Parts: sequence; C-alpha cells; structure tokens
Amino acid sequence: MSTSNAPIIRAARPEDVDDILQLIIDLATYEKEPESVKATPELLRKNLFGETPYAHALLAFLSPDAPKPVGLALYFFNYSTWTGRPGLYLEDLYVSPESRNTGLGKALFGALGRVAREKGCARLDWSVLKWNTPSIAFYEKTLGAAPMSEWLGMRLDEAGIARLEALAPPA
Repeated sequence: MSTSNAPIIRAARPEDVDDILQLIIDLATYEKEPESVKATPELLRKNLFGETPYAHALLAFLSPDAPKPVGLALYFFNYSTWTGRPGLYLEDLYVSPESRNTGLGKALFGALGRVAREKGCARLDWSVLKWNTPSIAFYEKTLGAAPMSEWLGMRLDEAGIARLEALAPPA
C-alpha cells in the first residue's frame, strides 16, 4: 500500500464533533439500539474537549486526503488498585461496514496500544456484545485477547444513580 493511500489514525479535535456523533449513531444502529443515543454535539464538545475531558477519541481515515472518518475508538482512563497503575478502557470501537477488513480495526488498536504504553497503563479493557461473533473472533484470533468470563458487567442508569444518594450519609 502506498503512503498516500495508507490509513490515518489521529486524535479527534473539536471540529470533529459532528463526525464523532455520526459514528456513534452508526455504531448504535449496528448494535440495534439507535434510539439509545442521547449524545449531542454540545455534550461531546464539553466531555471530550472541555476543561476536564472525561474521555478521548481516535478517528480512522482510509487515506490522508479522506474527507470523513470511517472509524472511531472512544476511550478513557481508569485505575487498577491491584497493579497500582492506570488502565485504558475502550468504551467503543467502530469501523463503518464498507471499511471493514481494510486494517483499520488493527490500526485503531495499535494506536490505543501506543497510548496505553505512553501513559504507563497496565491493562486495556473493553466489552463486546455476546452476539457480535465477528468482533469476538477478531479480538481472540488477531489480537490474542482473552475473555473475562469470571466477571459480570454491572450498571446503574441515571435513575439508579439517583437512588444511590439515599444510601449516602448526610453531607
């Protein structure tokens, strides 16, 4: 592949917010939950590029002159008490269907690996839907990732978080 046609992975910038939101919507559609997207350009701008960024994004382009990104990796840092070091949590990785099998998924993971190494992360974690067998096969066979079958994901939504306040001692 010539350099001019090489895929590009770069950190997202504030001017990419509309493209990021579209990729999130495309991912939600792929996961059969487009109505679940509540993100807005304003929320993405605030939470990815504001005074306190809570997450970071990498964008994938098929070539340096491609007008729109066709892939997204959205991640944040967590902390492991056992290793005493940060970890990188991959919240979402998406490559548009027409751009799959072009090496963009590998390139996004490669860029995430670089970020994790530069930040001294002990681990890189993510979740995958049980029905997403093509992705599971890629993670296991290509990346050498191991499923964490001994762990069960748990979640509280906004209503659940509000209920937690009743458990807190008076301030």
